[in-house]
Amino acid sequence: MEESDSLNNVLISNPLPDDNANQTINNKENSNDCEPEPEETEDELERKHFQRIVNAFRSYKLHSLKRLYNSTKYISSLSPHQQDLLKGYRTHLDQVRVAIEHNYEIIKVIIKDVAHLFQNADHTEDIKVISSDVNMIDMEKVQSIFKQLYREWSVEGKDERDASFKPILDEIALRFPEDKIDKPNIQILVPGAGLGRLPYEIARRGYSCQGNEFSLFMLFASNFVLNKCQGVDIFKIYPWVHQYYNNLKSYDQIQMVRFPDVNPCDIPEKVDFSMAAGSYIEIYNNLDAWDCICTCFFIDTANNVIDYIDTTWNILKPGGYWINLGPLLYHHADLPNENSIEPSYEEIRSIILKYGFILLKEELNIPTPYAQNPRSMMSYEYKSVFFVCQKPDPVCCMKNEVS
Repeated sequence: MEESDSLNNVLISNPLPDDNANQTINNKENSNDCEPEPEETEDELERKHFQRIVNAFRSYKLHSLKRLYNSTKYISSLSPHQQDLLKGYRTHLDQVRVAIEHNYEIIKVIIKDVAHLFQNADHTEDIKVISSDVNMIDMEKVQSIFKQLYREWSVEGKDERDASFKPILDEIALRFPEDKIDKPNIQILVPGAGLGRLPYEIARRGYSCQGNEFSLFMLFASNFVLNKCQGVDIFKIYPWVHQYYNNLKSYDQIQMVRFPDVNPCDIPEKVDFSMAAGSYIEIYNNLDAWDCICTCFFIDTANNVIDYIDTTWNILKPGGYWINLGPLLYHHADLPNENSIEPSYEEIRSIILKYGFILLKEELNIPTPYAQNPRSMMSYEYKSVFFVCQKPDPVCCMKNEVS
């Protein structure tokens, strides 16, 4: 298992900035071929990235209220008759403002202790740097944290979790039955762990589990939930407050949910539960290390999905299982200055088999909503693929050459 640095009850390790993770690792790997970048340069890149994410969280209220202000300003420009007709709507917008301000109070609590998120890095000085220069992509990621909290840590998000997580949890129980194994000795990795609910559920069932996450947006929030929330339904949020359209009723925009719906501290004593920060393909390089790797809404986050397949093959123990569920959205497709390949599932399936994986189970077109408002007049639903693969044991002569 990867080494981790302790932080309260859930371990956090390998701090790498989202935009610079590959550069940081590659400089180290290529140190024999060329002169590495000065250590100060890497530190500065990491600090600037950390500052950018913290400032995005801090700017949530200002940017969110600016959108609201534009609506109220437009209403004020209308005729007195139309303004009179919209009195109820203006009252609703006042309630939206209150909800935004409350969400901001949650954000302040989330980022309160992030300077010490990683035990081997001190960002105390970085959080003192304040800037209002925030791009819209970062702001959308901050706003999406509330939807993610809804999905992973509220009672209302149970249906979504059941659709995405339950097939994986059921498969783990099938492959590692309690009467045949010592659960704490089973090492399970969950890359793309988001806010940590899936690895938490695996650990709560008695298996040792590490979640891996690349995004500081997610890591800030998951650290708060897993390490700071000691109880049930402690906090309330308004996850849909930024959804100004497709609302059947005004209340649908300002409906409140509470989190967490379970106590994140409820983990068996002998179980090793941790989170690791960084790029999946960069920080995991110990061969034959994991009994099981669970990927949920993850493989399409790669620039090159083959890199994920290759890493999974290398770090799985012989006889280990790869359990996957999700669509193929391909997050980097068509983004400026981003390389991306977007093979179909048919192509991915073929590549997986060429690596030598044994396909044990495959289900197609599984309905899986993701962070969707159940009251909305519009919703998206993926038709996900679910498969279970095994790395052969023994593996000698089993891996075919990948063209």
